[in-house]
Amino acid sequence: MTNSLCRCLLIAFLAWLSFPAFAAAPSAVNPRQTWQLLDYVAVDYGAAVKSGSVASEAEYAEMREFAGAVRTQLAALPSTPGQAGLIAQADQLVTAVESKADARHVADLAHRLADGLLANYPVGAVPATPPDPARGAQLYAAQCTACHGPAGHGDGPAAASLDPPPIAFTDATRAAQRSPFALYEAISQGIQGTAMTGFSSLPEADRWALAFYVGSLSHSPQMRAEGEALWRDAPAWHQRIPTLEALTRTSEADLIGAGSQDTQARAIIAYLRGQPQAVQTAASGVAAVQSLALARQRMAESLRAYQAGDAGQAKTAALSAYLDGVEPVEPTLAARDNALMRELETTMARYRDAIGRRVPASDATAQATQVSALFDRAEAVLQDAHTDRTTAFLGSFTILLREGIEALLIVIGMIAFLRKAERREVLPAVHAGWVGALLAGVATWAIATHLVDVSGANREVTEGVSALFAAVVLLSVGIWMHQKSLAGRWQQYLHAKVSAALTRRSAVFLFLVAFVAVYREVFETILFFIAMWNQENSTAILGGLVAGSVVLAGVAYWMLRMSKRLPIGQFFSISSILIAVLAVVLVGKGIAALQEAGWVGQALVAAPRIDWLGVYPSWQSLLAQLAVAVIAIGGFYFNARNSRVPAQAVKGDRAQ
Repeated sequence: MTNSLCRCLLIAFLAWLSFPAFAAAPSAVNPRQTWQLLDYVAVDYGAAVKSGSVASEAEYAEMREFAGAVRTQLAALPSTPGQAGLIAQADQLVTAVESKADARHVADLAHRLADGLLANYPVGAVPATPPDPARGAQLYAAQCTACHGPAGHGDGPAAASLDPPPIAFTDATRAAQRSPFALYEAISQGIQGTAMTGFSSLPEADRWALAFYVGSLSHSPQMRAEGEALWRDAPAWHQRIPTLEALTRTSEADLIGAGSQDTQARAIIAYLRGQPQAVQTAASGVAAVQSLALARQRMAESLRAYQAGDAGQAKTAALSAYLDGVEPVEPTLAARDNALMRELETTMARYRDAIGRRVPASDATAQATQVSALFDRAEAVLQDAHTDRTTAFLGSFTILLREGIEALLIVIGMIAFLRKAERREVLPAVHAGWVGALLAGVATWAIATHLVDVSGANREVTEGVSALFAAVVLLSVGIWMHQKSLAGRWQQYLHAKVSAALTRRSAVFLFLVAFVAVYREVFETILFFIAMWNQENSTAILGGLVAGSVVLAGVAYWMLRMSKRLPIGQFFSISSILIAVLAVVLVGKGIAALQEAGWVGQALVAAPRIDWLGVYPSWQSLLAQLAVAVIAIGGFYFNARNSRVPAQAVKGDRAQ
């Protein structure tokens, strides 16, 4: 960026492209330039015509010329279904300018036509991430103050030599008409006929940062504070400016024209120009509320179907209410109010259970009313875009720690066992498994973020099936390890196996166990982080992620150190018990996940819910856990009965 940028930034809006330049090469018409013309007419027509009379002949001649140029350019653009409508609107604009119509009317016509133009001929100019106004301030101070002045009054040292003089960015009347997109286009494309050249070589993020900063120079700190309060306390504004793209295309005049009070519109724009990430944060809250709206709709459909006697359709709609409406926002809700999230999940499960038991319609209606009341509470929580950073940190930290500990117990146990058994040549298979799971997790993040939605039933089925598979494997491994821990069996095992070559099937099995155990936890962790992510608390969320990773690394180190110190028989005994307990936990989680996906029935029972133990209040999950526990205890008992090997037999084996 050179000093020529500061000399001419937005001077272009006072002297624009000439009409003959457009007419000479209609095939080269650029929709960006057409949009710029419309923006110029919308902003500067008021200086040309006042109260139906021409205030400036030169300005009015430009307005007529530019309105005609818009009409000509639109006709020269590639044909689209909406082109005829745009040309008709351009004719209205030309007529309004020729008849010296009111400035507000002309501005409205120009803005509507500009919006239609972008809808039919997208130019693709949207910030990839929220612009950084602080970076814009640095660029402005270094390059633009010579012409526009330190505060943007247009009174820089070089201003006196420029004709026309530099734009005063602090001019509230002009600033109210200008969107960040208009400023970005001026910086990017430049203006023919002036010293303003295009700066497309400047990084896009810098151009957006400068546009947002320049667009905020007419606002005072008090306005920004008022806007922050409005944005926080009046969620209706989030619907008015729902996305970052909407913010880049919105000016104060747009909000005022849509019925907002002047002072409120200025305050909102002042705050969001200085804190554009607030829109992205609020967008996640809006999306969450929309997700709950879908849940409400499905619940209403379910209740109507049940009242009509169609219990099957009622159950299907109730499952959709949870999977498609509530489950996608569970991580965010859990981070903000975990107790509410659990209450909502349990209450919806009771409603589905009531439908399955064919309770009277009045009872089902009462259950649905309770769910609706919880929706109201959840919506209020999700609409609060200013989640406490401590809550975000703790949510991130506990999610990673909770999911990571389970994977560590399995992988570290496998590594310690192989070291104790002097089978280090097998370790690469285990390491390949957990590393592959992490890489698969990265792929899952990319898919979940950019390609498809893997939440809902797909997520629950994946979690459920992988948990059950891991539980079956762990149960068998736990019983086997317990057997080797008794009465010298581990010595016999090591003596018989220490020199045996590792089979290919064994390596594949170890790889698969490590991969499934880790990927299941990575899969759930990634989806939780995607759902809870927001720009405002990104630092706190990343801090929780780093802190959780450090703690997990410390736990892994401690577990490996402890495993080295334990006698091998004691190690086998403790590991077998931990692995069996983990199998019980995983089978409970697996059944619960399949219940949420509708694959397994759900009959609720009066029992506590203990997530970290996989205990859920349904007969199916509790009986499955009881069955696994009985099998584990039975296997341990059978091992103990058959472990009385005569000492001389062991000695004889060693002597051979």
